Parts: sequence; C-alpha cells; structure tokens
Amino acid sequence: MKKKNVVRSKILFNDIIQTGKRNANKYFVICSVSKNEVSNNFGIAVGKKVGNAVTRNKIKRQLRNIIDNNLKLFPNFHNYIIICKKEILKLSYSEMEKELIKLLNKGEQNEK
Repeated sequence: MKKKNVVRSKILFNDIIQTGKRNANKYFVICSVSKNEVSNNFGIAVGKKVGNAVTRNKIKRQLRNIIDNNLKLFPNFHNYIIICKKEILKLSYSEMEKELIKLLNKGEQNEK
C-alpha cells in the first residue's frame, strides 16, 4: 500500500467510521465511504485489546500486504477503514486473506 493511499487525517478517519457503510464478520469490520477521487484510501485500526505493539504491528503489516495483493477487489472511488477484532489472533495469514476477501465480496453484493 503506497503512502498516498493511506487515510492520515484523524478527522477523516473518524468520519469514515461514523458515517460509512459497515460490513462485519467475526474478525473484521470494514467501513467504507464513496469519494470523488479515482484511487482508494485505506486505514487500518487494531485496538490494544488485540495484543501488544509487536502483535498489532504484525497484523497491520499482514493486512497491508493483503490489500496490495488484492487491490483489484476493492471498488474504486472509496475510502476504507479496516478494524480488526481480537479473534484475528487465531487466524493464519492465508485464513486472514480469505476472510477479508469474503467480507469484501459480501459488501459488494450488499451495495448492488
């Protein structure tokens, strides 16, 4: 994920969470808001309940890699915030990728 595709503003981050469309499963909550720009922006939130700093950073690195590898699955013109739940610690990398893709597909079907 390139630096230009990251939601940096705390105000925008909170706005997406409060006003965006939500899709959730046991491991993730994805909040999305449409926008006018061509590219997608992403934000990743991993709370302190998930683990210590090392664990949280590992999960964020894995999610960034999953996003980079599956960028075509995200519809354009959206801002996304991916919130991780504590249950994510039980998943391997490949299971994490499958669950995130499954949740994205569920969200696309709900929009149509």
